[in-house]
Amino acid sequence: MKILVTGANGFIGKNLIAELRNRDYTEIFEYGKETNFSLLEDYCKEADFVFHLAGINRPKDQSEFMDGNYGFTSTLLGTLKKHQKTCPVMISSSTQAELDNPYGISKKAGEELLFQYSKETGSKVLVYRIPNVFGKWCKPNYNSAVATFCHNISHDLPIKVNDPSVVMNLVYIDDVVEELMNAVNGIENIVGEFCEVPVDHTITLGEVVDLIYTFKKSREERSIPNMSDPLTKNLYSTYLSYLPEDQFSYDLKMNVDQRGSFTEFIKTPERGQVSVNVSKPGITKGNHWHHTKNEKFLVVSGKGVIRFRKIGTDDTIEYFVSGDKMEVVDIPTGYTHNIENIGDMDMVTVMWANEHFDPEKPDTYYLEV
Repeated sequence: MKILVTGANGFIGKNLIAELRNRDYTEIFEYGKETNFSLLEDYCKEADFVFHLAGINRPKDQSEFMDGNYGFTSTLLGTLKKHQKTCPVMISSSTQAELDNPYGISKKAGEELLFQYSKETGSKVLVYRIPNVFGKWCKPNYNSAVATFCHNISHDLPIKVNDPSVVMNLVYIDDVVEELMNAVNGIENIVGEFCEVPVDHTITLGEVVDLIYTFKKSREERSIPNMSDPLTKNLYSTYLSYLPEDQFSYDLKMNVDQRGSFTEFIKTPERGQVSVNVSKPGITKGNHWHHTKNEKFLVVSGKGVIRFRKIGTDDTIEYFVSGDKMEVVDIPTGYTHNIENIGDMDMVTVMWANEHFDPEKPDTYYLEV
């Protein structure tokens, strides 16, 4: 299938083309602002499907709205008609097409052109009224508040929020692209005469800002947001894509002594925390038990033995562990336990606990195995 994408260098265009290539579409005609206009003729002549994503949303003069959102659409459809092409045509409109402002009026005019084109040619047309889209590769300080907030906050730049109570309707770029791929396959999500991205999110402007600030702080706290919430998960991925290129990494606090080290890696609000424990040869750590806290140990380098003794009994249980065989050992409640490095090199253990360490309520009681 030969696919024409206008607005190929734009936010949605870049993401769509990347996914088309991921799915082995090889004949993609990319048309952007810098493309030689004469190529539009050739592309329209060959196209089997058209994604019309080109448009104007931040012009120097408001008259450019009609030129970009109506004028170029007219040119595109006229060229397709000239070559008697009846392939499906998708257009990215906006929810603002319902509003009486220059941008909305121009988008509405583009929609009407497409519907008229369908009546005249019998071509299948797909008009998507898309709300605010967020995700990677969106230009900050342009027309996306989310992109601007992510970029500025991650770069320690100021942001401006006039009214935090403003309600935003957001769609994630991956959900947009997934729906457009469905459209290529003829299973678009049609609601009335328009098409919609089936997954959207409603949130206030202030809530978005608060979330993004927590993402920034999470690197300091070694925490991860609640990934069970789809909006938080997608917004966090978006935020990371705007990190300064010299700040992808961040330091962790290592607690070091003669026995080795213990470093907290990740904390989550609902899934506990992960730490990395390094033990020197011959060193034993632990000798404590828990009422409710439970853990998992995974030795990834070196050799060791994990010993258990159930409280109130004399029997000792041993599990020999090694980085040569990845094996998770559960640490049940009610068993005092320790871990000893029995090798001749540092032993590295990844440790998961079901809760954050709370010095006020550690639920950790010393008792030798």
